[in-house]
Amino acid sequence: MSNVVTETIQKNAKDELSHSREINWMKVLFQIQITLSALCAFKFILYDSYWATIWFAILVMFLGHVGVAAGAHRLWAHQSYQANGLLRFFLMICQTLSGTGSIYDWVRWHRLHHKHYNTDLDPYNSTRGWFFAHSHGAVLALSPAQQRALKNIDMSDIEDDELVMFQKKWYIPMYLIITLLLPINAPAEYWGENLYSSVFILGWFRCAVNLNLSALIHSAIIIWGLKPGEKYPCDTNLVFILNKTNWISYHYIAPWDYKTSEFGQYGSDTISKFIQICEVLDCASVLKTIDSGTVRKALTASVLEKRNITECLLELCDYSPKTPTFY
Repeated sequence: MSNVVTETIQKNAKDELSHSREINWMKVLFQIQITLSALCAFKFILYDSYWATIWFAILVMFLGHVGVAAGAHRLWAHQSYQANGLLRFFLMICQTLSGTGSIYDWVRWHRLHHKHYNTDLDPYNSTRGWFFAHSHGAVLALSPAQQRALKNIDMSDIEDDELVMFQKKWYIPMYLIITLLLPINAPAEYWGENLYSSVFILGWFRCAVNLNLSALIHSAIIIWGLKPGEKYPCDTNLVFILNKTNWISYHYIAPWDYKTSEFGQYGSDTISKFIQICEVLDCASVLKTIDSGTVRKALTASVLEKRNITECLLELCDYSPKTPTFY
């Protein structure tokens, strides 16, 4: 009898995978390199560059952010709207331009983050603080338990997307050409910018900004999200520079709502307006959102039936069969 109990305990111990994560030193060194180089870029921005270079860098950074927010996040990760081939290609190029990894990998990690939000399986667990959610969690290798959870993430819709899989297959050469070579070469080639200025501004500084904007998608809730007990609007002078809301928390309840901004707004942010413009141009369609009446019905059903509110919302929305069920 004791042998059976011992074997059962040992089997359960094996099944209970470790949650400890080891440091990926290559990612740490890259983060240090890109941060220090981005700081050095301020010398070139302030004293040794053309205005054309600065405006071009802003444009490229904006396009990179559009690729991540409107593309990898709202289109591919959450399927909050549908896009035609031209828009999908444009967003794929913009996401590559951001230098934040392939769409496939970005979506996979983000879906893991949503499915296990604020648990030990969440690679960007915000309960461990802003720095962990923003930077520290990204430079740690996944724990054995997280690796198993990652394998269970439904990526069938992404694997059926030929454009995304093409980028995944050819990401390294695309990164070298689209992310680095073309943006760095353009200022030097077309208006005679100093090569060092171009490398630091269009290379290090731009990539650092885009990487941090992408990281903010997972850490923004700590900055712009209301905590339990906090008032809205804030009753401190902070209200003049920081507007905290519950919209980011709402994103984790209904992540397919295309109007929810990455940074605490709803429907009034640049990315939502971009998607609406694309709809007018017949490039985007089936823009998914939720009206207040549906939310009230879902809340009622959630309380009465003791069910998850996200499941209730999915049932009440007529587009639910087209929405991923990994949440």
